[in-house]
Parts: sequence; structure tokens; C-alpha cells
Amino acid sequence: MLNLSIVLEDSARRHPDRPALVLGERALTYADVDATANRVANLLRSRGIGRGDRVLVLCPNIPDFVAIYFGILKAGAVVVPVNTLLKSRELEYHLRDSEAVAFFCFAGTPDLHSGDEGRQAFAAVDGCRELFVVGNPADPAEQLSTHVADQSTANPGALADESDVAVILYTSGTTGQPKGAQLSHSNLLMNALASMRLLDVTASTHDTHLLALPLFHSFGSTVQMNAGFAAGSTLVLMPRFDPKAALQLMLANEVTVFAGVPTMYWALLNALDETVDVERLRGNLRMAVSGGSALPVQILQDFQTRFGIGILEGYGLSETSPVATFNQPGRPNKAGSIGEPVWGVEVKLIDPEWNTIDADDTVGEIAVRGHNVMVGYLNKPEATAEVLRDGWFRTGDLATRDADGLYYIVDRAKDMIIRGGLNVYPREVEEVLISHPDVSLVAVIGVPDAESGEEIKAVVVRTAGSQLTEVDLIAWSKESMAAYKYPRIVEFVEAMQMTSTGKILKRELS
Repeated sequence: MLNLSIVLEDSARRHPDRPALVLGERALTYADVDATANRVANLLRSRGIGRGDRVLVLCPNIPDFVAIYFGILKAGAVVVPVNTLLKSRELEYHLRDSEAVAFFCFAGTPDLHSGDEGRQAFAAVDGCRELFVVGNPADPAEQLSTHVADQSTANPGALADESDVAVILYTSGTTGQPKGAQLSHSNLLMNALASMRLLDVTASTHDTHLLALPLFHSFGSTVQMNAGFAAGSTLVLMPRFDPKAALQLMLANEVTVFAGVPTMYWALLNALDETVDVERLRGNLRMAVSGGSALPVQILQDFQTRFGIGILEGYGLSETSPVATFNQPGRPNKAGSIGEPVWGVEVKLIDPEWNTIDADDTVGEIAVRGHNVMVGYLNKPEATAEVLRDGWFRTGDLATRDADGLYYIVDRAKDMIIRGGLNVYPREVEEVLISHPDVSLVAVIGVPDAESGEEIKAVVVRTAGSQLTEVDLIAWSKESMAAYKYPRIVEFVEAMQMTSTGKILKRELS
């Protein structure tokens, strides 16, 4: 029998008085978090919720999320974390699709109306019988401590098989309705332990993470929360990422590990000014990790110059728990690479018919097999069969592999532009454009064109004070790229629209 909650319980035994979670002036020890998680588990058990039952969680990066997450696991139930920005109709879909029997919903803030949206969704779904609104400091009835006040701090000792589903992560749903990727206790525990190895943790290491990645997303929950707890780390929670505030938290808490998506690193670099003690940041930070989307080489190089350490880039998806490849400490690393398969995981490149591509430097779709691959999509056998074959999961991401076995993301298969019959990969064009001194951030998309089928368009955020024009950038691009690759259309914007996980919303560009 195996339960993912062991990552919390083991550290609570070894380091009961060590700070586990920090939010502002509030710090909770490992013993505190474990006790509250036990109370949550006993609350659920008292309502008849146990092994295999699904519990929806809508909550930002506050201590309540962590206690609820592990409490659900300790009850033997399944955690279904969802994006805090979802509206009532979307929440209703997730409640119905997951067949959730209980719902922990953040009360909200003046800018985030999650409580109202959650109540409305709950009222519309008969099958969900329990609603716990949490996170309102002004109302005792909407505080987690009130809900669990009369519950025991004893571990309920719920049984779970290693193959039991522990967490259901919904995919982004950029095409069609979101699908629930079912991840087992074994999937997530093995990926957390593999991530701990990748973070180069030793028995004497006591890291402090800045946890700015949303915990409802697999990157933050596995690489920082689960792996961090397995290592006995201290997690400094940031409910909403702000680059200037993040730098101050890194200084105030002597943060040693930062994990983020590429746009977070871009924002940190742009937030550095004379008020930031960069030397102290450099002295504390020992590890920087990137994932979620491809990291531009220019950002990697700029970060190395300013912060004194390189960014180790990895790759994965919700369906792979998420980590599949990583630039591993002590191994050969190359700028622009997503590294090599992590321990216990196989990766290969395939063509559209699942045939293996053996040749180096040849574009193919990434396929993954190992302990990290999901059980399947919830109640969607046809969708599962489309992506799983003989234990291999096809990702939809295109990549190449070099002679040293390192992989390089080319692009999402669905993002590839076909201009005049020739394949153009947006990421390749973006890498060139962001090297221009007047380009701060860029996204490349294909737009319909009567003559070429698709034309290449660059949406650009200029560096501060730049007077770069469309004509200038197109001319520069023409000298820097093959004729079929350079953008014929350039649009300048003040900011990019992004998802809550920091990815550029390319589907909103046109």
C-alpha cells in the first residue's frame, strides 16, 4: 500500500519543528501542516468520503491548499485541483466531469470572486454534496480551522494502492473541453523523488523555495510542493506572481531554489533595478529551474549574467506527472536543450504512425514511457487510446535529439506554420527575434494568407524606450533568417496576454 502523503508525514517525523510553509509573517511547521491535514482527512471521513471519491479544490497558493491537498490524500480520496480563475460554468463542468462529491472553494478577494462562482456551480450540481468555503480571514465560518475544529489530529490511516488514482489534473482545454489526466500515487511519488534528485538535494540540504507557480498546476505541485516536502524544504508561498515582490521575498527569506516558466524569468530580469541587492540574490540562489514552455536561449544567457547561475530546463506535461526530461546537475548540459530522460523514464521520437525515428537531428514527436505516465483520461477511453500505446504516451510536442542524447523542443505540432508548403516552427523564429536588442518578448503565429496559405506574424513587446519600427524589424529579420521563415507582419503590443501559469496565450493573438 502506498500514499503520496508520505512526503509530508516523513518530514513531519524527521523535522517536526522546521518551517514548512511561509506566507507573509505566518509560518507553519511540518508538525502544524501534518496535523491540519489529518483534521481535513478526518472531516472527510466523517462525511462518508474515502477511497476513490473525488474532491475538487479551488484555492490559490495559501497554506489551506497544502493542508487540504494532503488531507484528501490521507482520507484515501482523489484531489482534483482547478484553476482559481475559472467561472461558475467552467467549475460546473469540472464538478460534473470529475463526479466530485465534495468541493473546497476559496472564499475569494475583492479581485477574485471564486467564492461566488463556486457557490453558484455547487448549487447546479446535485452529485456534489459537500461545499467547504475557506480562506476568508474576516468570517470564521469560512476558515479551514473552523471546518476542522472538532476533528482529531490523528492520522486516519486510509489505505491506498500504489495504482490508485491520487490526483486528477485537467488539461488546459485549448482544443475542446478539458480532459482529466488521472495520476496514481505511484506516478506522483516517483516523480517527486526523481525531481528531488534533479534538485541535487543531499541529506544535509535545507532549501528554501519561492513557490510562485500555481499549486493547481503539476509543475508547482510536483517539483516544489511534493519534492520540496520530501526533502524537508521550506516553501515560501506567493499567491500571485509579481516580479518585484518576488525579488523582495527572495531576499527576505534567503531563497535558494526558484522554479518558474520562461515569462517569470523574463519578468524577474526586467524588474531588476538599483533597489535590488543582486549580489545577495546571487549569494543565496543555488538552483533555478524552468519548465512549462520553451525557454528562449537569450533569457537563459541574460539570467546567467545577472544572477550568476544557469537555468536548468526540463520538460513534461500534466499527463507525465509532469517531469519527463531535465538538464541534470553533474551531467552535460547545453543551452536550448530540455535535457535527457529522468531516472526511470524512456523518451523517443516518433512519426505520425508511431514509428520510431532513430536518426539524430531529425524532427519527430516526443513519446514518453515510464513510471510517470498517467493511468489515462477520466471516462474518455477513446481519447486515452489516441495517446497511449504499449505504455508509450505521445505528447504532441515536436523535438530533435542530438548525438549526445539531449533533446531540443522544436514546437507544438499544432503550432507549426505551413507557409508556401514549407514547415516553419514558431519557436525557431522567436529565438532569432528575441536576440534583437530592441525586442523584449515575442510570440510568432501563423495567420491565413491567400497566396502562401499561412503567413508568419510576430507579436512583439519592445524594450523600454525603443523606437523599433515594423519596417526595421522585418528588414533585420530578412537578413537573419531564410526567406520562407522571416515574419512579413509585425504587431507591437505593450504586454502579452498570458494564462494563470504564465504561458503566452497564442490563441488570443491574430
